[in-house]
Amino acid sequence: MNTEPDRKKINSLSAVFPAYNDGGSIASMIAAASIACRQVTDDFEIIVVNDGSSDYTADMLAEMQARYPELRVITHEKNRGYGGALQSGFSAATKDWVFYTDGDSQYNPLELVDLAQAVYDGAELVNGYKLSRNDSIARILIGRVYHYFVKLTFGIRIRDVDCDFRLIPRHILQGVELKSISGAICLELVKKIEDAGYVFAEVPVNHYSRKYGVSQFFVPWRIVRTLKQLADLYWMLVVKKEHLHKKT
Repeated sequence: MNTEPDRKKINSLSAVFPAYNDGGSIASMIAAASIACRQVTDDFEIIVVNDGSSDYTADMLAEMQARYPELRVITHEKNRGYGGALQSGFSAATKDWVFYTDGDSQYNPLELVDLAQAVYDGAELVNGYKLSRNDSIARILIGRVYHYFVKLTFGIRIRDVDCDFRLIPRHILQGVELKSISGAICLELVKKIEDAGYVFAEVPVNHYSRKYGVSQFFVPWRIVRTLKQLADLYWMLVVKKEHLHKKT
């Protein structure tokens, strides 16, 4: 009898999705995540953080909870930002591994299987990188500028810090104190993990155009807040290296 499929499974998994006005996409994300999780583990939960959505995200999540008993919903009455939503999701996770991506369907949860394969092959933790970016020309250009800027300024080693498609052991997340409330949390997370001595395996993933809603990044006040947080992170992580002194 072939036992290979049983051997190649991770112990347990929390799949985390921050959602803000993602009513048109979150149901398909949950359905795909449930399929993917069943392929890589026998013990999993799906956590969606509804970050103060003003559309029908809450209604969709209530409907999905009736269909998926593994689904847990965390609700922020007011929007706390992408970083705030991720922090809530990570804090709520109870399983050995944490997978996270966005709730807007620009990544396919079914590709979690490829990240899990890297774990089977011995990876400590796994970061996706976009095969190509399906966004507007403006977003692609700004994304490239941001990518090279943070790699050079912060000394990031992975090839795509802006790819929010990651599989990380929960004990590593618990050892990282995250402070960012904006999208800068991904940079903070990767920098602190790399500085702790961990090495990401990197797996190519597809990136899809947004089918529903509008990106929250290109809102002037959010851009200003993110730039301020980048400056704060540079001072904290590169100049003062507070996270390394605390660890010592």
